[in-house]
Amino acid sequence: MIEDNIISREANETAVLVGLVTPTQSETKINEYLDELEFLAETAGAEPVGRFIQKLDYPNPRTYVGKGKLEEIRAYVEEHDTGMVIFDDDLSTKQVSNIERELKVKILDRTSLILDIFANRAQTATARTQVELAQYQYLLPRLTRMWTHLERQRGGIGMRGPGETQIETDRRIILDKIARLKEELRHIDSQKSIQRKNRGKLTRVALVGYTNVGKSTIMNLLSKSDVFAENKLFATLDTTVRKVVIDNLPFLLTDTVGFIRKLPTHLVDSFKSTLDEVREADLLVHVVDISHPQFEEQIEVVNRTLHEVCGTHDKPMILVFNKIDAFSYTPKDADDLTPKTRENYSLEELKATWMGKIGPNCVFISAKKKINIDALKQLLYDKAREIHCERFPYNDFLFQKYETDDFDQTPTDNIETPSSGDPD
Repeated sequence: MIEDNIISREANETAVLVGLVTPTQSETKINEYLDELEFLAETAGAEPVGRFIQKLDYPNPRTYVGKGKLEEIRAYVEEHDTGMVIFDDDLSTKQVSNIERELKVKILDRTSLILDIFANRAQTATARTQVELAQYQYLLPRLTRMWTHLERQRGGIGMRGPGETQIETDRRIILDKIARLKEELRHIDSQKSIQRKNRGKLTRVALVGYTNVGKSTIMNLLSKSDVFAENKLFATLDTTVRKVVIDNLPFLLTDTVGFIRKLPTHLVDSFKSTLDEVREADLLVHVVDISHPQFEEQIEVVNRTLHEVCGTHDKPMILVFNKIDAFSYTPKDADDLTPKTRENYSLEELKATWMGKIGPNCVFISAKKKINIDALKQLLYDKAREIHCERFPYNDFLFQKYETDDFDQTPTDNIETPSSGDPD
């Protein structure tokens, strides 16, 4: 891993958050983004102690914010002995250099913060390779002279010349590392592809959604496994596949990495094997945190990412609105004539809006409190059975016979799916 790019996790490392209000980004929206950035910082091990917002038509090409605002940030950093400033957007090499010169503290942008979290949470060799590739791709256009030699320069016949500058040497070394990591990931993707082919004809169901919406908790609940779950962003990086049996129907359930606003393209490119699980899934289960104030925007972010990156335009999908136990709202006073906002709608009122048009393709649950889990299992069973019977038409008769006969319907992990539609 690239140690220079990882936040040093010192005790009580404090941070200041910075964002911009632009013509395309209102003050309300930037406060929501900074709330998420604060959660990211806490996940990385930092303690946000302040935030600064400035209204500009576009980011300052030299220092992101204006000169006056930068001086204000510097005064705050010096007064509170803050060691890090985090910006909500990507910064160019020039911007980082200029800001560091003025503030004399560690400067991070949103992408470098997410990369740090990924580097800290990557457990398997696959995830570590994916994150390392994303880090090098992020750093390549941001090389500065502060880099030291990573290894000796090449020599030999045909390599003699006027020599290389430090930046040229580092660029060449990083390009070599990127090429090596891409080759490793191609080998990993090949292995993953073989593994997917060896799973036979079982129906594949993939859990997708925004980060920290409860996908891993649902995975543990349905598969009785112990996938790591925590109330932090990107608790799960490694793709996990488990066999789940509901009544008489077995299928494969996949837990995938969560999405987020402004997801770095380097991570999207690196996590190809994870996205392949989504591409090859027969059914997508889109998990939504209905207690989050901006859950509708999160739905749009996930759908847009799935369509752009995974090409899942025509895949069947069900919506699982999780965390209904944490849902809260503020009723409007009778004499308040202002229009209702998202915070003024009760859960029943929300169900009567656009959610009512989804019909049977959505369910409201609490995975933590195990509320309405039977309805979720029934919905998964119905959808997975529909896909299974399209693949094996003969099995539809077996399902009907199973449901009419008085059998013991205790789930078992020993049920196997026929590899063809033949009755034998």
